Amino acid sequence: MQKIKTILTAFGFSAALLVAAPVFADGHLEKAIEARQAVMKLYSFNLGQLGAMAKGSVAYDATAASAAANNLAALAALDQGMMWPKGSDATAMPDKTRAMAEIWATYPEINGKSKALADASMAMAKVAGDGLPALQGALGDVGKSCGGCHKPFRAPK
Repeated sequence: MQKIKTILTAFGFSAALLVAAPVFADGHLEKAIEARQAVMKLYSFNLGQLGAMAKGSVAYDATAASAAANNLAALAALDQGMMWPKGSDATAMPDKTRAMAEIWATYPEINGKSKALADASMAMAKVAGDGLPALQGALGDVGKSCGGCHKPFRAPK
């Protein structure tokens, strides 16, 4: 009787894993997408403040510019590897993300683009508090590095 109970318990556990595994996998992909979208929103929030100062629609404030630039540099330095699992692209999950599957096919290229953003953000953080011309000069390189990924690897709306 004990042997049968053990077999049934093992079968039930295996069945639970078969049912739970796809749910876990889907949840994991969605959480990864949510995490990277949250990082992108933080990029956007900080870049919006810097861009407004650079364009003159908001008065330049050295303290605020330094804070936003430092935030951006910290975000760009995050290890985002776990936020980009295979299968979390717009083809596999069209209503969840605009990330194109080509990202995973060109991983070394993407890694270089990520490094370009981190380098440009760090350079901007060093000068953002030194005056509006310094901020404007550095912001252009950050924008170019953002576009380096968004243009080729983000599906249109």
